[in-house]
Amino acid sequence: MTTFPLQNVSLWWVLLLGISFGFWLEVSGLGSPRKLNAQLTLRDWTVFKVMFTTIVVAATAIYGLQFYEYLDVELLKIPTVFYWAMGIGGLFVGCGLAIGGYCPGTSIVGLFSGRLDALAFIGGVFGGVYLFAACSKLLEPLYDVPENHIRQTLMEVTGLPVSLIILILIGIAVTGYFVGTWFETQHHGVIHAEDLDK
Repeated sequence: MTTFPLQNVSLWWVLLLGISFGFWLEVSGLGSPRKLNAQLTLRDWTVFKVMFTTIVVAATAIYGLQFYEYLDVELLKIPTVFYWAMGIGGLFVGCGLAIGGYCPGTSIVGLFSGRLDALAFIGGVFGGVYLFAACSKLLEPLYDVPENHIRQTLMEVTGLPVSLIILILIGIAVTGYFVGTWFETQHHGVIHAEDLDK
């Protein structure tokens, strides 16, 4: 039986949060290919700073909620890491970012904010999905992992406690912040949102 895609109330929340996320991406300038390209050329570290801040805040919040027994992590969706598939896919996405400054998410934001070049990258996303589906049997070894590797966390892979991993993440974030700020000062600072269209 088929149902209307947004018949489930929770999907409306997903749609609303997605639109909000896209709006703030564009307002902050992170939907611009110039901003993303500047990260890859080490001129503007805003993307790194935003992403790692998000990672550290989320990891700390999950750990805190679990510690005080407000959250059962077993109920969370933990994706399985397919190293070869993610490595090859990351290479293709990275090439797209380097060439045009778009990732799949920002290409949608770019299109809705009037950047027609984003259409080429959206076409690439759909083309890639189709190609993957057509070759799924051939590519199956790339996403076939042993049973004990399913839903692995960093703690299980490294054998380190959660608290130490969070400290390492904070260390990477702080180091990246200072290194990134140094690079930005060598290139006249970050590219501000209001300057992206100049």
